[in-house]
Amino acid sequence: MFGKSENRDDYQHIERPIGGMARTLPDRFYIDYHSHPRAQLIYAYSGAILVDTEMGSWVVPPQRAVWVPCDMRHAMQACGNVEMRTVYVRQDAVPDELTTCCVVAVPPLLRELISEMVRMPVDYDEAGRDGLVARLLLQEMRPLSVVPLHLPMPQDARLARICTRIVADPSDETSVEAWSQSVGASERTIIRLFPEQTGMTFSRWRQQARLMAAVRLLAEGRPVIDIALQLGYESPSAFTAMFRRALGMTPTEYFRETPLR
Repeated sequence: MFGKSENRDDYQHIERPIGGMARTLPDRFYIDYHSHPRAQLIYAYSGAILVDTEMGSWVVPPQRAVWVPCDMRHAMQACGNVEMRTVYVRQDAVPDELTTCCVVAVPPLLRELISEMVRMPVDYDEAGRDGLVARLLLQEMRPLSVVPLHLPMPQDARLARICTRIVADPSDETSVEAWSQSVGASERTIIRLFPEQTGMTFSRWRQQARLMAAVRLLAEGRPVIDIALQLGYESPSAFTAMFRRALGMTPTEYFRETPLR
């Protein structure tokens, strides 16, 4: 499509500080855990990408990107048919604000800069227009202070068992009392550990898991009514209300088509 390699390894030791790569990923395409010496900005022009790390999971819809630092192990899965754009950044060129895995907002300017970056040759002219594009792209990447599509995972093995079950079935309504009997921890311990290890209460974490599942299903083209029922909501309106509270718009508005370049 762009006449450039689609192999991530070909971008790790290029001479320029950054390089852009484009790939088309079919629905549910999975890239297993891996790491590379360059940091990575992962962005989808269409569909969504689920990014997993040991720190937790992120969903990347078209208005967002995920920043993965150098040498961090991560895995990715396409949610729907995905036009992925990714930028690899040499460690000495990483912006100061991007010290850890985080979500980056992608307003129109940054979207266009990413588009230009993936079209540029890997040996672009640093002293010319392409060099200006590359430098501006680095300046425009800023972490979001609020991360609505991040699902932090706890380190405690008992909480991890609960979270794994909820991720597998976000409609699960098992109470803290029932979980305490299942994982061998008291209700008080579970209630205390969730905020300590995830920054969220148990109920907030479960809602966050449902929200992320909803975004993935929307990216796959599932109808809102089906998603609402699958996630345990009494009606599509109840699901839409939750979605609007969390992300500021309805599910339909959230995946309004983004033009490809």
